[in-house]
Parts: sequence; C-alpha cells; structure tokens
Amino acid sequence: MVEGPHFRNVLGHFPTSVVAITTTGEDQRPQGLVVGTFASVSLDPPLVSFLVDRSSSTLPLIRAAGRFCANALAGDQDHVSRRFGTKGADRFAEVTWRPSALGNPVLDGVVAWVDCTVEKEVELGDHFMVVGRVRELQVESVKTPLLFFRGSYGDYLSTATLVVDRLVGW
Repeated sequence: MVEGPHFRNVLGHFPTSVVAITTTGEDQRPQGLVVGTFASVSLDPPLVSFLVDRSSSTLPLIRAAGRFCANALAGDQDHVSRRFGTKGADRFAEVTWRPSALGNPVLDGVVAWVDCTVEKEVELGDHFMVVGRVRELQVESVKTPLLFFRGSYGDYLSTATLVVDRLVGW
C-alpha cells in the first residue's frame, strides 16, 4: 500500500505549474483558487482541465457560473499563489485584474490566461476534474512561469539552475 506522506514526497519531485483559477459569483465579486494540476486535454475541440479538492469552497461558485479563467502565474507571483491558497482570505486583496469577455478575472502580471466554459466535471478520488472548453486565450508576458518543486516555489530559470547545480554537485 502506498502511504500518503511517501506519495506526496515522491510526487513533489515532479515540477508543476502554478495556476490561479478565477470566476465571479452571482454578486459579480471575483473568486478564485490555486491549482498545480492544469493541463491541456484536447486540440479539437480545444479543452483544458484542472483538479480541485472536493472540499473547495470555490468549486460550487465555478459550477454556478459555468465558466472560469486559468491564469498561469509568473515567477514573481508566489505571493498571489499563497493568497489564493489560503482558506477564508480575501484572495483578491491587493490583486489587480480585468474581466475577460466571459466576465472571469484575468490577473495582472500573469504569463498567459485561458478563458473557458465548463464542459464536464468528473469525480476522481478526493478531487474533481473540471474540464473547460476554451473560448479565448492569450499570452500576456515573456516572464518565466511560477513552478512548485520539492515543496518550494521558484520560476523556471531558478528551478532549472537549482537542478543543474544539484546534478553538477552530484
């Protein structure tokens, strides 16, 4: 049997992108969460997905809105990831954004964003996979993306340097 801490430790050696998933509630207030599981699903039709814990308080808002925007955080936005990962926090305090054509928050300073309508939701273990149909997408900057690797944040260049330094030292 695979034990949880061992599972988490080994998978921590797989670098993951850090993505803020955003939407607006019925009151048009911005809502969001952070994920490390954003992926392309299909080119035709254009589909993407992310995984979210079943206990997420933001998932019901995404369901109700029927839409979301995936914001690829830049290497200098670890503070945004921490804020979006804190339960009960005002996640949009000190975060500037503009609405997408669908009305989802596009965060300032991100590398890229993908605006979607919810296509499907699948229950998988203690998470739900949300699949979105891409309606619009854009590269916003040439910044390097924020990554999560071995329990720490870093950007692509600093993470690559760390890996090379460890390999050379090995």
